[in-house]
Amino acid sequence: MSIYRLDKLFNPKSVAVIGASPKKRSLGRAVLANLKSAGFKGRIDVVNPNHPLIDDIATSPSLAALGVLPDLIVVTAPAPAVPQIVATAGEAGVPAAVVISAGLGHGAGSLADQMLKAARRKGLRILGPNGLGLLVPPIGLNASFAARSANPGDLALVSQSGAIAAALVEWGARRAVGFSAVASIGDALDVDFADLLDHFALDPKTRAILLYVEAITNSSKFISAARAAARIKPVIVMKAGRHHQASLAAATHTGALAGSDAVYDAAFRRAGLLRVADLDEFFAAAEGLGRLRPFPGRRLAILTNGGGLGVLATDRLVDFGGTLADISSKTMAALDHRLPANWSRANPVDIIGDADADRYGAALQALLEDDANDAILVLNVPTALASSKASAAQVAKVVAAHGTQASGKPVFASWTADDADSAEHFEAARIPHFPTEAKAVQGFMHFVRYREAQEGLTATPPPVSDNPRPDIESGQAIITKALSQERSWLDPLEVTALLTAYGIPVVEAIFAADPEEAMRHASPLLGKHAAVALKILSRDIIHKSDIGGVHLNLKTPSEVRAAAAEILATARKARPDADIAGVTLHPMVTRLQARELIAGIADDRTFGPVIVFGAGGISVEVANDKALALPPLDLAMARELMARTRVFRLLGQYRNVRAARIDAVADILTRLSQLSADFPEIREVDLNPMLADADGAVVLDARIAIARFLPEEFRAAPNTRLAIRPYPRQWESHENLRGGEKLFIRPVKAEDEPALLSFLEKIDQEDIRLRFFAPLRHFSHHFIARLTQLDYGRTIAFLALGRASDEVLGVVRLHADPDHKTAEFAILVRSDFKGRGLGTSLMNLAVRYARSEGYRVITGEVLAENKAMLQLCRELGFESSPNEAGIQSVRLVLSPEAANLAIDLDHSPEPVTP
Repeated sequence: MSIYRLDKLFNPKSVAVIGASPKKRSLGRAVLANLKSAGFKGRIDVVNPNHPLIDDIATSPSLAALGVLPDLIVVTAPAPAVPQIVATAGEAGVPAAVVISAGLGHGAGSLADQMLKAARRKGLRILGPNGLGLLVPPIGLNASFAARSANPGDLALVSQSGAIAAALVEWGARRAVGFSAVASIGDALDVDFADLLDHFALDPKTRAILLYVEAITNSSKFISAARAAARIKPVIVMKAGRHHQASLAAATHTGALAGSDAVYDAAFRRAGLLRVADLDEFFAAAEGLGRLRPFPGRRLAILTNGGGLGVLATDRLVDFGGTLADISSKTMAALDHRLPANWSRANPVDIIGDADADRYGAALQALLEDDANDAILVLNVPTALASSKASAAQVAKVVAAHGTQASGKPVFASWTADDADSAEHFEAARIPHFPTEAKAVQGFMHFVRYREAQEGLTATPPPVSDNPRPDIESGQAIITKALSQERSWLDPLEVTALLTAYGIPVVEAIFAADPEEAMRHASPLLGKHAAVALKILSRDIIHKSDIGGVHLNLKTPSEVRAAAAEILATARKARPDADIAGVTLHPMVTRLQARELIAGIADDRTFGPVIVFGAGGISVEVANDKALALPPLDLAMARELMARTRVFRLLGQYRNVRAARIDAVADILTRLSQLSADFPEIREVDLNPMLADADGAVVLDARIAIARFLPEEFRAAPNTRLAIRPYPRQWESHENLRGGEKLFIRPVKAEDEPALLSFLEKIDQEDIRLRFFAPLRHFSHHFIARLTQLDYGRTIAFLALGRASDEVLGVVRLHADPDHKTAEFAILVRSDFKGRGLGTSLMNLAVRYARSEGYRVITGEVLAENKAMLQLCRELGFESSPNEAGIQSVRLVLSPEAANLAIDLDHSPEPVTP
């Protein structure tokens, strides 16, 4: 349900507590006391049929007796009473509830299930149950049993753990850090992480979002909301259970490498979230990201009055992957002029132990003016020769005068004395300050990692590979046949055929039923290769080496015949129950400078298919050099995935070994990604070993596990097993315009940025003004990236391409609101193609797509002077009404019930561009 009615949860005008009690130490009394003391300006009521007065508040026996319907109810009653309380509130029209009560159970028929069904019938939103509650400090709302109220601020906290939420409230109170809201979601039966990410992403009072995660249930909903939120503001996540092992044993090497936490890490990375490891790091990230805006670069200048402290900071900077900044010659001269002769004359800038406030100020001013660094860390060790407090005050003064914390170069601080007076100066100047130099460096690197994640979200991928497109039909035939025979593994011949259909280079596989046939096939194979490998072929024997089913380096036909006889005899003895078809022959590929790699697809119970890459060979689990990414992948994402492994460094040139063709490996990863998107039946793929050298990459051995996927009609829709919706190939089409112009219409891809930029540059300025409501002459990378880097779960855009020129002739876009009920459209046709029916074709396609997605309403805004667009909307059945001066709102109802959803449609979607 996403943000539906969440405005009533976070900005209620009236609150009623149901379950408050006069008993000391009771949950209801604690919540009521917090509500009364936090400064909430709205009405507070108490519903209790047994006690007419609680804490000087007259109670009502029921909701109906209140006379005024509350925006929010807070339920602290015993678990057995909760479903009926929620049902009564829903029938009365209450929009939101915070259910703090615990012990409602789980699963069908439980109290929790009864409560949720009662709420869903009437659209009542529920936060909880089994949580700390809800705090909204800016309006004085404390509907929780936290020990104290949170300070007002601009950090939003969403936590699955009430204890962690309470700890962060305490930490914030000690550090003068405030919150726009603290939401303890508990069991998250209704309002979940995704809903709250959508809400806080659009909340102007929230600067950054903090998540404490124990488990994600709806992965696709979470990833979609997280990606959208992370494009707007920082999202920091801490995940518990990092070393929890999956309960099911993996069937392949790739499955074994893809541990549960590693998949969460890949998901957070793909969504652009900043992950931290513990509460200390959580606090450090919040300290910085809650105060500063992202900045470019990773070059850090360190200013200190203690050389040893500067060296420690440098060590930590290197450990975290940061860069020690240079000092420009101009700044070096300025520092020489302002500092004593024995200063370090290098970074870290050691201004000596007797440095006073003026020396700190002079050195900091010089470093702020130096283009050779991107940020500054100021350190102080207290001495009897100068006042640490005065130095802190001077640092704050220089920073405030320079205006760096608001928009320019940021300054971080660590005063080892950590006195309250110094901290007050830093707080006033919004300087993130940390108890140790290590935490300060970590805080700096959080910014670096966050900015790099943001750049990754909008990076333009390289052009797609020139290799042939996958042969989906052949692949489907292979998988369908295997499933019809109730098999869970493809045999080696099928594996080779499927990989070949997807353009993944794999060594040849030749079937032989007996030793004599193996010998006959060996002769021509040995004419092209120095040696061959022989492997048992049985759909019942997956791990061939375990039963002696593999012989290597066979160099003559007679060796092949003897090896085949031995393999077959050994296999029949070891596995008398197995159906043994024969053996397969493979050329032995010898590449002296090749590196052994592994690549594949693992199946995660939460996030679905995951792409795995790392060092290959027989010891992959022991080496554990791997990286994971969620599909779909483009070439840039594939390279980034590879770069996160240690083996990636070996792919470059060293000594007399030539560099491997990295792009060839990246192309294989993207094709694996496409394989996972096209076939939800594929559960695991193991390409190990895969050899890579200067001549390219080739797979020597592969295994593919499959399973039935229901419903079987998935071919008409995206692969729902993927956490990130893949490119919707099924919406590609061919059309003819009036006059015979042939068009190819397809969804927008990330790599369309150059084509779309060229399209916009060819549009007349008057048409640009009519579309964007203002003249635009320059289109930045960020602007175009927002048009092409699509989350297909929320946004679709269709390009009309000329069949002859491949130029963009028009584009239509639909952007859904977070509730997935309303979509806003935008359309633009190349000026020289107007009046030829292209706009009508694109709008009809957008309407068909909206219906297929279940949208109830399409909306848009059109300048009143744009007569042609308004006429097109009328022809398509849109209603039109004035919005503001010179702007018409247009609305097309797609489903009958949409007319009665006024409250749903009050939520405006994210501002949309074409």
